[in-house]
Amino acid sequence: MHYYRYENAEVSCCYKYLMFSYNIVFWLAGAAFIGIGFWAWSEKGVLLDLTQVTRLHGFDPVWLVLIVGGITFILGFAGCVGALRENICLLKFFSGVIGFIFFLELTAAVLAFLFQDPVRDWIQDFFLTNVKAYREDIDLQNLIDSLQKLNHCCGAKEPDDWNLNVYFNCTPSNPSREKCGVPFSCCLTDPIDSVLNTQCGYDVRDLKKNEWDNYIYTKGCIPALEEWLPRNIYIVAGVFIVISLLQMMGIFFARTLIGDIEKVRFYH
Repeated sequence: MHYYRYENAEVSCCYKYLMFSYNIVFWLAGAAFIGIGFWAWSEKGVLLDLTQVTRLHGFDPVWLVLIVGGITFILGFAGCVGALRENICLLKFFSGVIGFIFFLELTAAVLAFLFQDPVRDWIQDFFLTNVKAYREDIDLQNLIDSLQKLNHCCGAKEPDDWNLNVYFNCTPSNPSREKCGVPFSCCLTDPIDSVLNTQCGYDVRDLKKNEWDNYIYTKGCIPALEEWLPRNIYIVAGVFIVISLLQMMGIFFARTLIGDIEKVRFYH
């Protein structure tokens, strides 16, 4: 005896509410990201003066938060409403966009593997551009500081990359107190120190290069990243697999629900 799932031509409540539950999390997460992004902009006064967005010469991390939040919110909305209202158009939009994002991720991973040197050069140029804009945006500053502290690195290739920044460069005409220094995030830290010394990088590059090791990290962040990746390749691969599985799960729920809805409409 054979059993068919469409014997009674009903929309599966199981898939319908699985689809809703899957998307409500992303919908709420997207709303939270958007809220955090606008809160960050309000704290920096961007909402009062939108021209600040165009004046920044580096990368504003808030843009990434808003873009990710916006895409997640729209997809979560389409998935939730499409499931509850049994709207084929919204469900097809959801599965199509998720599939397109998965394709972009896969393409980016393949291209990054095949063209490692150009990717490395692009990342280096991107980092150097943001070194120049280090003092222009507090979120960018915090991002660079976190990157340097976590990876025990300084600059893109070396600490002298900070010569590109108007506050840290070593030119004789530079009036800044941070002249010939580096940000505090480049400094070697003592675990027993309870107070953060934000002036620890002052005048460090006035010393001989063979003395820098006593005060700051001398490895660039690009070489540090290249060393970190092979050591953590299984973690990176695991994250990519989990994200891919979540995306494929969403596509499966959406396509199954679309099939159920179309079958019901066909019988009615």
